[in-house]
Amino acid sequence: MKLFLDDVRIPSDCINYMYKRIGPLNPIYLEEWKVVSNYDEFVQILRKNHKDITHISFDHDLGEDVALVAIERGMSKRQARKKLKKNVQSGYDCAKFTKQFYIDLGKDLPIMFVHSMNPVGAQNIINLWK
Repeated sequence: MKLFLDDVRIPSDCINYMYKRIGPLNPIYLEEWKVVSNYDEFVQILRKNHKDITHISFDHDLGEDVALVAIERGMSKRQARKKLKKNVQSGYDCAKFTKQFYIDLGKDLPIMFVHSMNPVGAQNIINLWK
């Protein structure tokens, strides 16, 4: 099973830019993936299917559409961003959970990709594996 974490995109959306990151492995994004959009879904699927997961692809920003939240709640973008940071767990949180979960199990991690378009968030996730 391949697990894809993103609240907006689907795996095939990554085909145009992931070649620069993973080279000839890029067509993997045309294969079948289980798509989850938030931390809770991610943790549930990982716990239930960890023996079958071969690949995980991480987005960083999950449910942080600051502009929409600001409009819906009558806030400034800054206020909305501050509120969201308190309430929304990111792909980084999912990656931290994954690392600790597999360490606790004494198992090897699946193959990991980071497809996030957030350069700082993507690098933070990548740095977890170093």
